[in-house]
Amino acid sequence: MSMNIVTLLYLVASVFFIQALKGLSHPTTSLRGNLFGMTGMLIAILTTAALIVETAGGKAFGMVYVLGALVVGGGAGTIMAKRVEMTKMPELVAFMHSMIGLAAVFIAVAAVAEPYAFGIVAKGLEIPAGNRLELFLGAAIGAVTFSGSVIAFGKLSGKYKFRLFQGAPVTFPGQHKINLVLGLLLLGLGLTFMLTGSWTAFFAMLALAFVMGVLIIIPIGGADMPVVVSMLNSYSGWAAAGIGFSLNNAMLIIAGSLVGSSGAILSYIMCKAMNRSFFNVILGGFGGEAGQAPAAGDVAKRNVKSGSADDAAFILSNAETVIIVPGYGLAVARAQHSVKELAQKLTDRGITVKYAIHPVAGRMPGHMNVLLAEAEVPYDQVFEMEDINPEFGQADVAIILGANDVVNPAAHVKGSAIYGMPILEAFKAKTVIVNKRSMAAGYAGLDNELFYMDKTMMVFGDAKKVIEDMGKAIE
Repeated sequence: MSMNIVTLLYLVASVFFIQALKGLSHPTTSLRGNLFGMTGMLIAILTTAALIVETAGGKAFGMVYVLGALVVGGGAGTIMAKRVEMTKMPELVAFMHSMIGLAAVFIAVAAVAEPYAFGIVAKGLEIPAGNRLELFLGAAIGAVTFSGSVIAFGKLSGKYKFRLFQGAPVTFPGQHKINLVLGLLLLGLGLTFMLTGSWTAFFAMLALAFVMGVLIIIPIGGADMPVVVSMLNSYSGWAAAGIGFSLNNAMLIIAGSLVGSSGAILSYIMCKAMNRSFFNVILGGFGGEAGQAPAAGDVAKRNVKSGSADDAAFILSNAETVIIVPGYGLAVARAQHSVKELAQKLTDRGITVKYAIHPVAGRMPGHMNVLLAEAEVPYDQVFEMEDINPEFGQADVAIILGANDVVNPAAHVKGSAIYGMPILEAFKAKTVIVNKRSMAAGYAGLDNELFYMDKTMMVFGDAKKVIEDMGKAIE
């Protein structure tokens, strides 16, 4: 197979990847986008396999290892995809990012050890300084991505007692200065490797990069996790692109650049949705403001209006317009199918039902969209924040299911930790029904004034059971 054909096939695969991103930009075309992505990856894999066989002089012995890796990796991915729960999807994404970063590190180490095997130089010659720079950048970004994603996985999971894996931020005096010093030292070691080819400098740089990945993520609180997920997605792409330049592999360069740039754009969108500076997120996240939350005793002294599922069902059945606001609590309870059934019963009674989605609701970008799509909620009922906010004022009922910070009016109060953050303006609805397990604060650690308004009724309990009880009462 000539290199012209290889380049052409890689280009075709890249076009499929671009179409995949375009398709994934909207729920109605997401399935088509996934098909484009899978087709592009299949073309890339087959082309690479053919290239390996040809490089080996027609001997397919090396393909035994490649096929073995594909079977193991593909099998593991299939099992995880089938078993993963929707509430665990963010952790799966973080895990995948960590694997991409680690792969970049392994490839970089192998390329430094035997550059001739990758076609970088002829056997016996040293790697050019330009290639060493590319390997340094790819390996460093990959190492940061791996260790940072491991910490993000632990924080997203929320079930590990290890301090670094807990949702609360981990801070210490002089943290940012230490990060700056380590970052400069990492850069210095990388440049030393580039100029001298020193293995000591290369591995010292890798070790520091792994440490930097941990230090960058531990001070970020749970409220900023959607940004972290998209940021690590971007890192994994740039790591792949950096290695692609070293290996002169057009496929890696294009695919890595697509992932890196799209992840960076998504990070920007997430930060804008929280009225946050990207650099402020990296330097500490919402968690740093957690101390502003009221004490549990203070919260307990405040009175709220509570009711039963039957009370909520009565209010809903007498409404003309209902807006449903899903949050992470809905995902935890796996109540998306119950919500769809409740909405259908309301619709059958002539009630207009819409869903309001906040960009950072849940634990990762698009978490609520994926959740509702799994329950086959009609796409024309799902609205983004900018489109639905003007309608809350005319809505008879806004029912909030497991959401907190994304509907907190504190975003309009100067001095609040979330001041300026765009929110779903559920407080403007004529009646507000809130389902939560307790009065616990959200990730931002702030009390929510919406829960204490005269128009608000709290319905405590597991979201799935409460929603099912509402549905039974409406019948």
